[in-house]
Amino acid sequence: MATKLYVGNLSYNTTEEQLRELFSEVGPVESVTLITDRHTGRSKGFGFIEMQSDEAAKAAIEKLNDTELEGRKLNVSVARPREERPAGARGYREGGYRPRRY
Repeated sequence: MATKLYVGNLSYNTTEEQLRELFSEVGPVESVTLITDRHTGRSKGFGFIEMQSDEAAKAAIEKLNDTELEGRKLNVSVARPREERPAGARGYREGGYRPRRY
Protein backbone atom coordinates (compact mmCIF):
# COMPACT_ATOMS: atom_id res chain seq x y z
CA MET A 1 0.00 0.00 0.00
CA ALA A 2 1.27 3.47 -0.87
CA THR A 3 2.26 5.83 1.94
CA LYS A 4 2.02 9.60 1.55
CA LEU A 5 4.84 11.73 2.94
CA TYR A 6 4.88 15.45 3.71
CA VAL A 7 8.02 17.29 2.56
CA GLY A 8 8.46 20.79 3.93
CA ASN A 9 10.97 23.64 3.96
CA LEU A 10 11.54 23.32 0.22
CA SER A 11 13.19 26.04 -1.81
CA TYR A 12 10.68 27.87 -4.03
CA ASN A 13 12.84 26.76 -6.97
CA THR A 14 12.61 23.02 -6.24
CA THR A 15 10.87 21.05 -9.00
CA GLU A 16 8.77 17.89 -8.88
CA GLU A 17 11.45 16.16 -10.98
CA GLN A 18 14.16 16.98 -8.41
CA LEU A 19 12.02 15.51 -5.63
CA ARG A 20 11.23 12.40 -7.68
CA GLU A 21 14.95 11.84 -8.33
CA LEU A 22 15.87 12.34 -4.67
CA PHE A 23 13.19 10.05 -3.27
CA SER A 24 13.72 7.41 -5.98
CA GLU A 25 17.19 6.84 -4.54
CA VAL A 26 15.47 5.42 -1.43
CA GLY A 27 12.61 3.48 -3.02
CA PRO A 28 9.90 3.43 -5.70
CA VAL A 29 7.89 6.66 -5.96
CA GLU A 30 4.19 6.61 -6.93
CA SER A 31 3.60 10.35 -7.25
CA VAL A 32 5.07 13.78 -6.48
CA THR A 33 2.94 16.88 -5.86
CA LEU A 34 4.30 20.36 -5.16
CA ILE A 35 1.75 22.72 -3.64
CA THR A 36 1.52 26.04 -5.47
CA ASP A 37 -0.30 29.30 -4.91
CA ARG A 38 -3.42 29.30 -7.09
CA HIS A 39 -3.05 32.96 -8.04
CA THR A 40 0.68 33.23 -8.75
CA GLY A 41 1.54 29.60 -9.55
CA ARG A 42 4.60 29.92 -7.27
CA SER A 43 5.56 27.05 -4.98
CA LYS A 44 4.46 27.34 -1.36
CA GLY A 45 7.57 25.51 -0.16
CA PHE A 46 6.05 22.12 0.58
CA GLY A 47 4.69 19.08 -1.18
CA PHE A 48 3.72 15.44 -0.94
CA ILE A 49 5.47 12.28 -2.09
CA GLU A 50 3.65 8.99 -2.36
CA MET A 51 5.97 6.00 -1.87
CA GLN A 52 4.95 2.54 -3.11
CA SER A 53 5.42 0.81 0.25
CA ASP A 54 5.51 1.52 3.97
CA GLU A 55 9.10 0.29 4.08
CA ALA A 56 10.18 2.74 1.39
CA ALA A 57 8.39 5.57 3.21
CA LYS A 58 10.11 4.73 6.52
CA ALA A 59 13.48 4.56 4.75
CA ALA A 60 12.84 7.94 3.09
CA ILE A 61 12.02 9.56 6.43
CA GLU A 62 15.13 8.10 8.08
CA LYS A 63 17.47 8.94 5.21
CA LEU A 64 16.11 12.29 3.95
CA ASN A 65 14.70 14.10 7.00
CA ASP A 66 17.05 16.97 7.96
CA THR A 67 19.11 16.55 4.77
CA GLU A 68 19.88 19.56 2.61
CA LEU A 69 18.38 20.28 -0.81
CA GLU A 70 19.15 23.59 -2.52
CA GLY A 71 20.50 25.04 0.72
CA ARG A 72 17.44 24.14 2.84
CA LYS A 73 17.02 21.38 5.44
CA LEU A 74 14.10 19.17 4.46
CA ASN A 75 11.33 18.19 6.86
CA VAL A 76 10.08 14.74 5.88
CA SER A 77 7.29 12.98 7.79
CA VAL A 78 4.18 10.89 7.26
CA ALA A 79 1.42 13.15 5.92
CA ARG A 80 -1.57 13.72 8.17
CA PRO A 81 -5.06 13.41 6.71
CA ARG A 82 -6.46 16.66 5.38
CA GLU A 83 -8.74 18.48 7.79
CA GLU A 84 -12.25 18.92 6.47
CA ARG A 85 -13.55 22.46 6.81
CA PRO A 86 -17.13 23.51 6.20
CA ALA A 87 -17.63 25.24 2.87
CA GLY A 88 -17.89 29.01 3.10
CA ALA A 89 -16.67 29.15 6.69
CA ARG A 90 -13.57 31.22 5.99
CA GLY A 91 -13.37 33.98 8.53
CA TYR A 92 -16.86 33.57 9.93
CA ARG A 93 -17.78 32.47 13.41
CA GLU A 94 -19.76 29.38 14.23
CA GLY A 95 -23.41 30.11 13.59
CA GLY A 96 -23.15 31.71 10.18
CA TYR A 97 -22.66 35.06 8.55
CA ARG A 98 -22.50 38.19 10.67
CA PRO A 99 -22.95 41.42 8.69
CA ARG A 100 -20.46 44.21 9.18
CA ARG A 101 -21.75 47.27 11.01
CA TYR A 102 -20.89 50.65 9.58
